[in-house]
Amino acid sequence: MRSIWNGSISFGLVSIPIKMYSGSEDRRIELDMLDRRDNARIRYKRVNEDTGKEVKWGDIVKGFKKNESYIVLEKVDFEKANMKKSKTIDIEEFVNESDVADVLFKKPYFLEPQKEGGKSYQLLYKALSQTQKLGVATFVMRQKEHLSLIGTYKKALVLYVIRFQDEIRDPGDLKLPSSKVSKKETDMAISLIEQYSEDFKLSKFKDVYNDQLMKIINNKAKGVAPKTEDVDTTPTEAADLMAKLKASLDARKKKAS
Repeated sequence: MRSIWNGSISFGLVSIPIKMYSGSEDRRIELDMLDRRDNARIRYKRVNEDTGKEVKWGDIVKGFKKNESYIVLEKVDFEKANMKKSKTIDIEEFVNESDVADVLFKKPYFLEPQKEGGKSYQLLYKALSQTQKLGVATFVMRQKEHLSLIGTYKKALVLYVIRFQDEIRDPGDLKLPSSKVSKKETDMAISLIEQYSEDFKLSKFKDVYNDQLMKIINNKAKGVAPKTEDVDTTPTEAADLMAKLKASLDARKKKAS
């Protein structure tokens, strides 16, 4: 793996030099965009708006539009904006793992100690593991400040980029139901949840969509039409709710026996 960010973690006066690696990967099948008429591949070009000519990557810079002109920003400008956060993941406080809402999480990154940081890395790992705490930290990567949580996963420190408060939309804007639910219906739903409750094992869950899509691609290459399956998405009527819950419970019990 190739590191995507090098710097250090600091908590108190302890500084741990680390390398950061992406902790996840995108498993989507790579698809090209084609012209339907002749299957020729569609290409994107970086074109100068005034001349219409293509521009090389080396000649492209980023700029902020102010009034009617652009302020051009170079790489050094992004680093100068906060030099410390461009080099250091500074843990500002610690919170309980259970206090963090899952909706905040965006992407995990694994942290690896650099040669001289092994002992301090292990110290932070053990302390977080035993207290079940997460370190709250901010740092800059790719010209953007990130809020993050530092915890443990297996034998490694892991950094989760999370969302700032102003990045989360207000669910109050949703049109949510005000329907009344009876105690009997709630109790039966809770019973169904308990019947389906198991210890979470990540290995049980597989991404089958890519395999299914590849099967369709291979069949189409052979001239075989893909099979379709009917999926019942009929909404459950309020009057049928108890009957559906009971049938679900009976089916689960039958499967478990």
